Parts: sequence; C-alpha cells; structure tokens
Amino acid sequence: MTDAALFWDSLELERLDGDSFLSAPQDGALERSFGGQVAAQALRAAGLTVDARRRAHSLHAYFLRPGRPGLPLRFEVTRTRDGRAFSTRDVTACQEGKPIFEMIASFHDPEPGEDWQAAAPASVPPPDGLRPVRLSLLFGDDQPVEIRPVAPPEGPFPVAHPFWARVTTPVGADPARHACVLTYLSDLAVVRAARSPESGALGVSLDHAVWFHRPPRVDQWLLYSMNPVAHVGTRGLAQGSVRTLDGTLVASVTQEALLREPGDSSRR
Repeated sequence: MTDAALFWDSLELERLDGDSFLSAPQDGALERSFGGQVAAQALRAAGLTVDARRRAHSLHAYFLRPGRPGLPLRFEVTRTRDGRAFSTRDVTACQEGKPIFEMIASFHDPEPGEDWQAAAPASVPPPDGLRPVRLSLLFGDDQPVEIRPVAPPEGPFPVAHPFWARVTTPVGADPARHACVLTYLSDLAVVRAARSPESGALGVSLDHAVWFHRPPRVDQWLLYSMNPVAHVGTRGLAQGSVRTLDGTLVASVTQEALLREPGDSSRR
C-alpha cells in the first residue's frame, strides 16, 4: 500500500455496534500516535453519527495518554444533543481498555448571515517561492501532504510556524473529509509554537481546539500560523489561524502544551 493510501486509510473507521468505531493499527516509525491523526479520527467518528448536511464548526479535545500506533483504537460516540440547528457529540478514544483522548465536537446547519472577518495580518511569501520539507515519519516517502515553511526551520524538527500546506492526492468534495484532514494538520508543530521565544523546553499536547469558520479545501494551499500567547510554569498556550492564499480565514486554532526542560523527570 502506498503512503498516500495509508494516509487516507488512517481516516477510515470500521463501524461496530451502535455508535462505536474501530481504526486499524497504523504502521510507521513513530513511537506514539500522532495527536492530529487521533483528533481527525475522532471527528470522523462523530460526523458519522450526524446528519451529513450539518458541518463541524468546532471541536475541543484533551490528550489523556500517549497512543500506540501498532494497536487499534476504539472510538465511542455519545449523541449528547440533536437540536434544530446544532448537534453535539462526545467522543472517547480507547486503547487496551483505557481512554487516551476525549473530544466534544459540534455540528451546525449552514445558515445565511454576515460574512465578516478581521483584517488579515501582514502578507507572507507565497508558497510557490518556498522550499518544501519532508515529514517522512508522518507521511512516508510519497508525501501526500506538501509542507512549505515560510522561514527556514531551526533545530531538528523540519517544520515551524507559519507554513503553507496542501494535500497532493485526490480528496474529493465531501466537506467532512476536508474538515477531518485539516484537523489532522492542525496539530503540526504546535507544541514548539506554544513555548516562549527563549525556551528550550520539550513538550506534549494537553488540549486542542479548532473552530471552522468556512468549509476548508485542503487540496488547495492553506497558510497555518500559530504564535505563543503565554508560557507560565510548565504550560504554554498557542493561538493561530488557517487562511487561504487570498487571506480568507478558514479556521482558528488554540492549543495548550505541557512544557518541561530536557532531563526533567517529572511525570504528567
């Protein structure tokens, strides 16, 4: 199976009894499951229990335990509410009988109304003139997702914010699929974005939130930019946005990370 097929396969879930879903074990070089993938799968599971006309407009998630790529993940969806315009779902991802991830996701029927956003920040270089980087641990050799950082990254990790991203394999027209892939990408390089500029701390994701303002198209260039807001004690917060080439705001993202100096033996 190609790396592109593996990428899409990670978002395909087997439906079990009721509102329970199972994802197959994922091969790869990562020691722990990528948080963005688990979040995307959870959103997928929630969406499969909602009327297809309703689109995800927000999600709020907590990373509870590290996931293991070589083991299947079970997603349990609770239908919290189905109103006249909104549906709310609670999703728990479990591995070996223990919850590793929890999400509340909300879905909304599109309604007519205002279409306004604050002015986009200062322009950044377009993707055409920037060099792509490879994320083989996540995307294999085929690289079904193209990443182009605006500035040369510092340190061993090849991606830093802001960066351009797009999926280079066919995605289709299903808005739910695009939202799931954007959720996957929204966890890229966010922990380091939550550190203070002087910090060398290492970290893991604690919680993650995405608001979808407009339906994303992940097969077109999107600019993802996250900035540190606060780093107090061992917790850091980053906030940012996802925009199209013309500056249209597609989504807002916030993440809090647990940050500790190298060699710190404290446990989460």
